[in-house]
Amino acid sequence: MIQSQELADVIRMHRKAAKLSRAQLSEMAGVGKTVIYDIEKGKETVQLNTLRKILKVLNIKIVLTSPLMDNLQITGNEKG
Repeated sequence: MIQSQELADVIRMHRKAAKLSRAQLSEMAGVGKTVIYDIEKGKETVQLNTLRKILKVLNIKIVLTSPLMDNLQITGNEKG
């Protein structure tokens, strides 16, 4: 499981690599500047939709894995 500080480090690294300030990233993602600051400082309570906006701007993808995911891939689009 990803820790909040690990996520913070990944977001900060990508933001800096893109040469974006916190203000620029917040504007591009449509979130407040303090949200970027809070996330980069490892804040543990962030709304999922807000995080998704930031990750999208930085082109970061989250991959979900579990033992059950193999079953999901086998069954495809079946509903159960």
